[in-house]
This record gives sequence, C-alpha cells and structure tokens, in this order.
Amino acid sequence: MRFWLTMLLVLVIDQLSKLWIVHSFNPGESRAVWDQVFYLTYVQNQGAAFGMLPGRSWLFLIGALLVIVVLIIFNSRYRQPNRMQIITGLIVAGAVGNLLDRVRLNYVVDFFDLGWWPVFNIADMAIVCGAILLVIMMFRDEKGELIGRG
Repeated sequence: MRFWLTMLLVLVIDQLSKLWIVHSFNPGESRAVWDQVFYLTYVQNQGAAFGMLPGRSWLFLIGALLVIVVLIIFNSRYRQPNRMQIITGLIVAGAVGNLLDRVRLNYVVDFFDLGWWPVFNIADMAIVCGAILLVIMMFRDEKGELIGRG
C-alpha cells in the first residue's frame, strides 16, 4: 500500500509543480528564489537526465516503461518491507512523471536551477533519492546495519 501511496503523492506533486511552471513562466525564463544560490528556470529538456542525449526520446520511453513495469510487478507479486515500498514508489513516480511529459509534450519540464548543476524537477529528485536509498538498502544486512562495518 505504501508503494501506491508514495507513487501517487509524488506523481501529483510533480505534475502540479510542472503545470504551475508552464503556466507561470516562459521557456528559458528564470527567477531568483535565493539570489546566487537557487533559481526557478523553465527548461524544456529533450534529453535524458540533465539534458544528456537530446533527441533520443524513444530510448527514454522504453527505459522508463521497463522500470515502471518491473517495479509494479515486483511490488504486486512480492510483499516488500515498508521502506522498500516507499523507495520503489519514489522511483516509479519519477519515471511516470517524466514519461508523461515525454509522451504529452515530447520534452520534460525542468525548473529547479542551482546554477552549477543541470536544471531538474521533482520527478528527477524522486528517482535519484529512490536510487540512492535502494543502493543503501542493498548494502545492509538483515539487522539493518551496513555490511562490512565492524
């Protein structure tokens, strides 16, 4: 149940934030939230994460669909601990959020701008946070302790 709740919550926040950006900004427009540190900048990203490999939308569509299907099947067939449901819910929500943009718009709406890092969105953050947490989970033993720590 946590898988579906996490996925739905993150997906709704992602899509509403993108809708707000599209209706409040012109493409390329940037506004300082915290001057010299954090900006909202509307970018129409036709590439992968961080704008890599522009013009290869079909590759990302297939990859996203594969991740979404595998993780939904994984969560439907096997009972997962709550934290694993949340982690996979984050990853699926991010994949679905960016997939919806690619199918609907042929690009992904990005808007968080740190100046020194490529512009990103909430779906990207969900995928990255979920992936980091998944790696951490893989290095934990049954007691929840990091493997290799004495």
